[in-house]
Amino acid sequence: MTTCIIGAGCSGFTTAKRLKERGLPFDIYEKSDRIGGNWAYQNPNGMSACYQSLHIDTSKWRLAFEDFPVPGDWPDFPHHSLMDGYFNKYVDHFGLRELIRFNTGVDKCAQRPDGRWDVTLSTGETKTYDTVVVANGHHWSPNIPEFPGTFDGEQIHAHTYRTPFDPIDMRGKTVVVVGLGNSAVDIASELSQRPIAKRLFVSARRGVWVMPKYFNGMPSDKSLLPPWMPGWMKRKLAAWAIKRSIGAMEDYGLPKPDHRPLEAHPTVSGEFLIRCGSGDIKAKPIITELMGKQVKFADGSIEDVDVIVYATGYRMRFPFLSDADAPVRDNHLPLFKRLVQAEPRLHSLWFMGLAQSLPTLVNLAEQQSKLLAAWLDGSYALPAPDEMRRTITSDEALHRGHYYASSRHTMQVDFDVYVRDLLKELKAGQGRGHKKAA
Repeated sequence: MTTCIIGAGCSGFTTAKRLKERGLPFDIYEKSDRIGGNWAYQNPNGMSACYQSLHIDTSKWRLAFEDFPVPGDWPDFPHHSLMDGYFNKYVDHFGLRELIRFNTGVDKCAQRPDGRWDVTLSTGETKTYDTVVVANGHHWSPNIPEFPGTFDGEQIHAHTYRTPFDPIDMRGKTVVVVGLGNSAVDIASELSQRPIAKRLFVSARRGVWVMPKYFNGMPSDKSLLPPWMPGWMKRKLAAWAIKRSIGAMEDYGLPKPDHRPLEAHPTVSGEFLIRCGSGDIKAKPIITELMGKQVKFADGSIEDVDVIVYATGYRMRFPFLSDADAPVRDNHLPLFKRLVQAEPRLHSLWFMGLAQSLPTLVNLAEQQSKLLAAWLDGSYALPAPDEMRRTITSDEALHRGHYYASSRHTMQVDFDVYVRDLLKELKAGQGRGHKKAA
């Protein structure tokens, strides 16, 4: 079976490595002139959201590939340049670079009557594959909210933010950062330093719990509770520890969250609460109207504003697939084990790394590729479609059920729970009878 892999970020190149090891034929296409995707700073393909000061929120203990350890002298939370270097060393170590076709995007994937896929490339070529693997990431198509009125200042999405001076020089200006996710608190913390923004507001629809990067002197994601402990008990104990450690969000001048800790995708920062407590950051409710050089908020207050930075997340998009082949609704695509749709004709269309995995996304596709490779070589069979649909429903309830309803949470998975379940499914599929590999 021949396979097309779209994208050479960490999801694409780890999948390619798995297929190479199994002797499974594939082509891998990368729109850019380099690997790394979102972690390649200033990536010329426009799909990187890295800003110059970005450090990953996952500790080095949790992001390493299983057979390629991170350097021992790394700091706990690596800078994006270290991540990019690590990815490039991985690609070279396993002989993948020469297999990647760079500067070649995928414009269209169309399924043929025989079930195979015609893949049209940016070069104008069309090639036919038995299987298509989508690994193009989900942090590249900005979601920008619409507010009534017009704004005469400057507006950007966090995706294009690089430094306090690029693409907009924000020194001496009044800035509103919209959102309270990880990018929002990072950017707000950086801009709120007194030599930079004149005033810094964060505007959000609802409050969040901002978690520290360290607990008891260790990275938070290294201070894990025992794996045998039920999820509800872990969340209850962790919530107690978080509240005891950081106190109430209102004490920092932030809105009171309408949910308990860990009932939302975590916002993690070692600096944001200090900036709020020091008066460098002021919280505002959601914007209700843009008024030329002013912005009106839900509490009725009006502020003179020079710049708005929308740190409001991303939309799941697959511009090379038809709506019938990837029916995304409300930022949600139902996938069996977050990998493949239940409809039999689409069992040859797989999605790698399409999840919001906690505590790490870096090595998610590395684990997912075990199931894909076994399916491709015929040693694993998918369940019946009805069973796949039931499993999709139950898995989403397991991973998302304790989060409040939001498009932000449509792709949530607990990495450890998910990987254990993935290996269990791999074993179960090996006993279903092998499918015939072409």
